[in-house]
Parts: sequence; structure tokens; C-alpha cells
Amino acid sequence: MSKISDIFGKEMKVINMGLETFHSSMERQNVKVIQIDWTPPAKGNKKLISALLKLKKLSEKANKEGVERIINSQPVLFDVRKAIDVIPGMHKNMLLHAGPPVTWDMMCGPVRGACMGALIYEGLAENPQEAEKILSRGEIEFSPCHHHSAVGPMAGIVSPSMYVYCIENQTFGNRAYSTLNEGLGKALRFGSYDKEIIQRLKWMEHVLGPALQGAVRLSGGINIKNLTAQALQMGDECHNRNVAASTLFLKEITPSLLKSDLSKEIITEIFLFITSNVHSFLNLSMAACKASTDTILGLKNSTLLSAMARNGTDIGIRIAGLGERWFTAPAGEPKGLYFPGFTAEDANPDLGDSTVSEVAGIGGFAMASAPAIVKFIGGTPSDAVKFTKKMYEITVAEHRDYQIPSLDFRGTPVGVDLCKVIEKGITPVINTGIAHKKPGVGQVGAGILYAPLKCFEDALEAFVEL
Repeated sequence: MSKISDIFGKEMKVINMGLETFHSSMERQNVKVIQIDWTPPAKGNKKLISALLKLKKLSEKANKEGVERIINSQPVLFDVRKAIDVIPGMHKNMLLHAGPPVTWDMMCGPVRGACMGALIYEGLAENPQEAEKILSRGEIEFSPCHHHSAVGPMAGIVSPSMYVYCIENQTFGNRAYSTLNEGLGKALRFGSYDKEIIQRLKWMEHVLGPALQGAVRLSGGINIKNLTAQALQMGDECHNRNVAASTLFLKEITPSLLKSDLSKEIITEIFLFITSNVHSFLNLSMAACKASTDTILGLKNSTLLSAMARNGTDIGIRIAGLGERWFTAPAGEPKGLYFPGFTAEDANPDLGDSTVSEVAGIGGFAMASAPAIVKFIGGTPSDAVKFTKKMYEITVAEHRDYQIPSLDFRGTPVGVDLCKVIEKGITPVINTGIAHKKPGVGQVGAGILYAPLKCFEDALEAFVEL
């Protein structure tokens, strides 16, 4: 009793973990108290905690191998070709789309709009009304880009005649594909389909695509990973900010354009098109990330995230050790900045395959490299740093080649671990463009959100069932 009396007779210093009501109560009594932000693993869910205990040791070796595969990948742009000529399994009556599988009746407005525009572009329909009838009758096959070694931003529509970047992972030999970037605002990938957009797509097919094809072949290949690493140290995060990366790509491709037999007029057109579009590099980056992250698909016992994509209706994730199976939940609502005349009421839920960036350790995971991104998506430069630091808690490694100057050149967080996500209740952060919910309007803003926890919980339960 005397020892207890001694304790209470002295000034108390308390560390409180959990409920903040205890912290507040002690403060009111002038007790020195520190509040620790703590919650039990998996929010106390006994079933999930049991699953975590089983998986942690089992997955450790596989996850180490998986993240090394991602980091050691060397994605190189080696060609530019028509989609139907190179994308596995593509045929003339197929449209690829972003995200997990979705049927016409469940498609959101911008994806429907992009499908309608693609049919007009391909000459299969004269106008949006005719295109909608064809699509609703089931005459066109829809398939996720991810099922064909491809990725597409926002609606992600790839039609047979579109030119695509061809990326080869020179470390592992696998390939990935992505369309050429059209620019911001009113674009097919945001669900727009007016005459100006169709004309631009035709110019990309007849002028830009063949010109880039010739230039890339003359160049002997362009290492996209090297450009990404440089851009991260120049203020980009290579998802929603690609200012430096697009300039670096133009610097790489220009000598080959000048060596080609293209006229000065066409070279000037191409130069102006790329310089006027700060997101030119995005599609290249996405294909490079896809080529890197596909290397872990099917890796036995690995709990690493191998894909994350949205179709404007659902978000889906794939976990390496669970192969090609999708785990889905309703797509989230981004919080961000809107173009003049638009508000959150106009926004479609999140969409696009561009979250392959975060899976590969850039984009939202590298926002500390790009403080200026907040002028596009909202927030403050310190917020950008906080987002990156938070992602270290759910990843298994720091990238050797993608480094962040403002964090003393610390590597970006890479290798999202399903177990860590569940244990900490933290999901991957996503920065994204925002499309109007109605077909034909286009981009209305940009913002940020976190992936829903439910898909990860479902994936963990599926792992336990194996």
C-alpha cells in the first residue's frame, strides 16, 4: 500500500492508448498526458487477426521475391503499333476498358460515352445514338485492358485501330501496352465523343502513331524507367503530374523524329501536340508500370498487390498469390478541385487503370516528390508528404531507383502488402482525374481518395480458404 501511495503522491505522467475520452478527462484534471493513436490489428476482427497470423510468415519470402521483381524490372519502349496487331486476344469487334469486368448495363456514363465515341471513330456507327444501339445489342465484346496485358487511363477504351505504346520488360521478357495520350479536358478517355475528338483520334492514327513508330524504331528503344526516375527528382509523381517526364520523353524522341523522312510540318505538329499536353507521358508510364507489376501475378504465397483498377462502377484489386481473380467494391468518390462551372455533384465515381502507378510505387505513393501536385488535386505541400509517409506503413520495401529528394532521397514506398493493409486499416492512396458522370462531357476536375478496405478483407479471406 505504501508503494501505491508513493505513486499517487507524485506528479503523474500518463501515456494513453486508444479511446481519446481518457486523454481528455486527464487533461481536464491537469495531468500531463500523451495520446497514442492506436487501434487493434484488423480493428479487432478476430477472424481477420487469425488469418493474419497464418499468412505473415508464409508470405514473407514470396513478398521479398515479388518486390525485387518489381524493382528490378526494366520497361523499355520498343515500338508503336496498332492495337489489333499486337494486343493479345484483341479482335475487330472488341473494345477494351479500364478496371475489372463490367457489362454495358452496369457501365457508368463516361465509359459508355467513350465506347460510343470509339465506335464512331472506328466507322462502325455514324453518331452516338446509333453507337448506343449497337453496344446495347451485344454486338461488341467488352474486356478489361488488364486481361490483355494492357492498361488505359480513365475510361481506358482501346479500339482495334488505335496505336499503342509497346513496352517490353527487358529483365523478364513480358510486354505491356497502352494507347497514346489525347490530352486533358474533352477527350475520349473522359467520355467525350464530339467531332473534334474524333478528328483528333484520326490524326493520331494517321500521323502521330506512324511518326512515333518510325522514331522509336530509329531510337533503338527508350528506357521508360530511367525517365521516370529522373522525373521524380524534377517535381513529378508520374500519375497526375507528368510535366518533367513528358519533356524528358520529347527530348529523347526528337533526334529520331529529325532523322526520319517526316516533313518539317509534321514534325512541328507532333512537337506542338506533345508540348501542349503535360500528360503525354502518363500512358507510357502506365504501360511501364504494368510491365513491372505483371511479373508478380500468380507468385505463390505472395500477399502483394499486383493490380488495382477502377471502371467508374467498381474498383478491383488483384493479389499476386491469388492470380487473376478480382476482388471488388463500389468505386469511391474523389475529393478534390473542380474546373470552373462544375462541382462534386457532377462527378462520376473514380475510374481508370492509372492506379497501376501506385501499385508500382509512384503516383500517390510518390507525392512527396511533387508538392506542386496539390494545385491540381487540392491540399497543401505538407499533405503530399504525409500521403507518401503513410504509404510506407503498408509496403514491404523502398524503391532502389525511384527516390524522393525532399525525404533525403529515400526510395518510394513499393510493394503493397495485403497483411499490412488489414493489420493497420490503411489502404492505398490514389490521386486521380475526375470525369463528368454523363456521357459526352469530359473531365471536370482532379482529386484524391483511398481504396476501400472491403476488397482487401475479401482477398484475405480468400487467401485463408486456399
